[in-house]
Amino acid sequence: MVGVLWVFLLAAPLLRAAEEPVAVTDPEALAPSPTTDIRRDATVLAVERVMPAVVNIATRTWVEQESAYERNLREFYGYRRRPEANYSRGSGVVIDEDGYVLTNSHVVGNADDIWVQFFDSDEAIPAERVELSQSKDVALLRLKPKQARKFRAVKFAKDDDLLLGETVVALGNPFGLGGSLAKGILSSKSRRPATALPAGESMDIADWLQTDAAINPGNSGGPLINLRGELIGLNVAVLSPGYSQGISFAIPIRRVNEALAEMLSGETVNGYWFGARLKPASRPLTVQQVQAGSPAAQADLRAGDTILEVNGQPPGSLIEFNRVLTSARDQREIKLLIRRQGENRPTQLRLIDERVFFNNALLRKRTGFTVRESANGYVIDTVERSGPAADARLRPEMLLTAVDEQSVDSLVGLAKIIHSRARGTPLKLSVLYAERSGFLVRRYEGVVTVKLR
Repeated sequence: MVGVLWVFLLAAPLLRAAEEPVAVTDPEALAPSPTTDIRRDATVLAVERVMPAVVNIATRTWVEQESAYERNLREFYGYRRRPEANYSRGSGVVIDEDGYVLTNSHVVGNADDIWVQFFDSDEAIPAERVELSQSKDVALLRLKPKQARKFRAVKFAKDDDLLLGETVVALGNPFGLGGSLAKGILSSKSRRPATALPAGESMDIADWLQTDAAINPGNSGGPLINLRGELIGLNVAVLSPGYSQGISFAIPIRRVNEALAEMLSGETVNGYWFGARLKPASRPLTVQQVQAGSPAAQADLRAGDTILEVNGQPPGSLIEFNRVLTSARDQREIKLLIRRQGENRPTQLRLIDERVFFNNALLRKRTGFTVRESANGYVIDTVERSGPAADARLRPEMLLTAVDEQSVDSLVGLAKIIHSRARGTPLKLSVLYAERSGFLVRRYEGVVTVKLR
C-alpha cells in the first residue's frame, strides 16, 4: 500500500502541471515547421530530388497491314494502304543536364516518333534515339526542345552500393496514368528471370535487381532509386507477366553503365564523325579502333592510345567526353593529350558533319550508283554505265531494302556500311522491283552482288 501511494504522489505533481494553461500568442506555434515536419522523411526527400528528372515517354509506330488481302493488293495492283499508327507509353529518367534520357530499348526501339513529358508539365518535347542496346534493354534518347535549356538530372549510385532489404522507390508512368511512385525493399541483387523474346533475339540478363515495389506496365524505363535519391536500376516491368504481384525486376546500375559505355564509344557523336571507338568502361579512356580517313585518324589517334586530357582537363566519364565532342561539333578544334607507349603526345581533333562525307558521292565512288529517298524507302537513282553496279545489272528505280542483311534507314547509314567494307568486298543488296504487263504490276524480290572498288 505504501508503494502504491508513493507512486501516486510522484505522479500527482505531473498531473497538476498538465492542467495549467499554456500561453500561446501564435495559433500556429504548435504546428511543426517545414524543416521538422515528420511527414518529410527520407523517402519524400529522395522523391523530391529525383521526380523532376523522371519523364513519361509516348511513342508512335507506323505498322504495315500484313493480311492476305493487303498482300494481294500490293502484289497484283500495286496498291498500298496507309500504315496504321500504334501508340504506347513508358517511362524514363534524365541522366544529363543537356537532355539525355535513359529508358528501355523495348519502349522506344521500334518507334517512329517519340515524345517526352515531365510530371509537372503539359509540354510534349520531341526526342530522338541516340543509341540502343537490345541485349541489355537500355536505350539513350536526346530531348529536342524548341529552345535550348538545361534539365534536372538524376545522380548515379556506385555500381555495387546495394543493400539487401534497403528501402527503394520505383518511379514512372504505370498504365500511362502519369508520374507516380511505389515504395518497397530490395529483395535480391542477383535474379536471372526467364524471358520470352522473339526468335533470333537474346537478352543479356545478368544479376537483375528484384524488388517488391509495385512495378507495372508503363513503369518500363523508369528509375529505381535508393533513399539518397540515387539511381540504382532501370525498371523492366514489361518482362514480368501480368500485373505486379510483389516480384518486380530492374536492370542494375552496373549493367546500365556498361550499356552506356558501349553506346557512347562509337565512331559518330550526334551526327558528327569522330571516327574512333573507345573501349567500354575503361579508365582512363582507351582507343579501341580508328576508322581510316576519319577525323580521329587525321589527329593521329591509334588503337591502344589512352586519352589523358581533353582541352586541358581530365576527360572523366564517357558521357563527359561525348559532351565535349558534342559542344565542339565541327565548329572548333579539340585539344587532346594522349599517351602512347609511355610517351605523352599532344594533338588536335576537329569533327566532321557526317553528311559531308557519308553521302551519294561516296556511294558513286565505291559502287557506281546513287540513291534517292522515296515514300517506301530508298530507291536506286542513277547507275554508271561502266562500274560495279552496272556489272551487277543494278537498275534505276529498284527499291533497296537491305545491305548485307542490314536494313537501310538513311543515306548516311548506307554510306557508313559501304565505307566500312574493304576494296574488292562483295556487297549484297536486297532489292524490290516491279514489271508492268498491261494493267497488272508484278513485284519481284532479289539479291544483287556489287563488288566494291
